[in-house]
Amino acid sequence: MHAYRAAILRFTDDGTAVYEKDGLLVTGPDATGRKVVRAVGPYEQLAPNFPGVAIEHFPGRIIAPGFIDLHIHFPQLDVIGSPAEGLLPWLENYTFPQEAKFSGEAHAQELATLFLDELARHGVTTALTFCTSHPSSVNALMAESQKRGLRMIAGKVLQDRHSPDGVRDETQQSLIDTEDLIRAWHGKDRLGYAITPRFAPSCSDAQLRGAGELAAKYPDVWIQSHVAENKDEIAWARQLFPDARSYLAVYDGYGLMRERAIYAHCIHFDDDDRRLMRSTGAAAAVSPTSNLFLGSGFFDYEGARRIGFKHGLASDVGGGTSFSPFHTMLAAYYVGREGQTKPGLSLSPQNLWWQHTAGAAQALGLEGVVGNLQPGCEADFIVLNPAATPLLARKTAQAASLDELLFSMIVLGDDRLVEKVVVS
Repeated sequence: MHAYRAAILRFTDDGTAVYEKDGLLVTGPDATGRKVVRAVGPYEQLAPNFPGVAIEHFPGRIIAPGFIDLHIHFPQLDVIGSPAEGLLPWLENYTFPQEAKFSGEAHAQELATLFLDELARHGVTTALTFCTSHPSSVNALMAESQKRGLRMIAGKVLQDRHSPDGVRDETQQSLIDTEDLIRAWHGKDRLGYAITPRFAPSCSDAQLRGAGELAAKYPDVWIQSHVAENKDEIAWARQLFPDARSYLAVYDGYGLMRERAIYAHCIHFDDDDRRLMRSTGAAAAVSPTSNLFLGSGFFDYEGARRIGFKHGLASDVGGGTSFSPFHTMLAAYYVGREGQTKPGLSLSPQNLWWQHTAGAAQALGLEGVVGNLQPGCEADFIVLNPAATPLLARKTAQAASLDELLFSMIVLGDDRLVEKVVVS
């Protein structure tokens, strides 16, 4: 077993933060050999229960759950910060040309290493990830994630129409490749597979139907796609699927709405869409830096709370502008204050942090597995230095409450806050 002493942040089942100013985190193998949290709590109470266990002490530091990124594009590292008028021209001019490069295994392996290095540098220990339409992109990312012992969920993009040469796949072969990748990677060590239609307009009826059949055949895999991000995209989806009640309902019609289905953006929803999310158990990946950057709109937190469906935070790199969960949480705070049908909603610092950790785990169906530091959770955690910069040190030293401490780090923090990353 290993033990770590520092201030410790974790969450109760209802999303309330628990903070020990002087805490002890004890990790060790469970019955299956996974490294999990064995005990957590006040140092003075717990330390006598573990005589002989060496304690690694981090004075002045905070141990917190590793962040979870609910939606990110591994192949879009070189797309971040590309200027565009909106989503569709951004895809055409920047994204697709970069993704076409992933037909080469060497390029995919190089980017997989850089991508995972960037996640770690920012304290992200689990991600739900889009690859490209090339199976080699999945193999490269999964192999490198397995080497590092990560809990990574990823999938080959499905896009057999309305896509340029180099990224467009062939309908039947794309489904064969998807099933082969499920068999190769899903459930292997800490890896999971996600069936990944890029978005409904990029997929034919046959491809979406085949994706739904695979989802039924493999009920424990994940599903990921995009929906209701941009008004031009929504108008296009309505033209292509005129019989569907809404853009979201397209996916439901093909059996792609269920637990472990994560839909990025979910901005332009009505209450029927929100009820569909709730009734099927699907979840939204809220991507505020991407939505602000591309001018797509604002996720309606008020509507999500009123109807009640699962959601969590995501960077959406490369439409998103940063790997940093602190930047993402701050952008979500802006959206909560200004972008609502009922302006003035305030997302608390505890709730923002929960959305990027335990709440994101709940959205993935991994509640109690990752995203938290309660006993039994896999031992993925980060060590934060709240004095990482002079201004941050001054601000956090004056914090009179947990909310003030967390909010100081959300507003002023970046990768310099993350001093150490420990993966189960």
